[in-house]
Amino acid sequence: MTPDEIKQLVQQEIMTYFASRPNMDEMGDRTIFKKNTQILDARNIQVGRKNGTKIGTETSQKIGFYGVTPVIQGTAISGPSGGATQDSQARNAINSIISSLHNIGIIG
Repeated sequence: MTPDEIKQLVQQEIMTYFASRPNMDEMGDRTIFKKNTQILDARNIQVGRKNGTKIGTETSQKIGFYGVTPVIQGTAISGPSGGATQDSQARNAINSIISSLHNIGIIG
């Protein structure tokens, strides 16, 4: 094989894992995968320290953990306002937190 043929073969193989980018200006600095990504055991995901890292950049993007069906971000949970109904409001807030954690798979 010629060097050009090898280059073309490597490019074709790489493109089976990455989505094509019809307009590079629109895509910016993103890498889009066409296939699932698997991380080997005992490997870590390291992120920057200065500004942090987001998983899901919009509330309409769905996330799930531990095999549960991904869901969008839950609604805000109101804290107890006090007074005679404080105990009931606290229980409702706690139940909403438990439900939200369960829905995304953080707890069973």
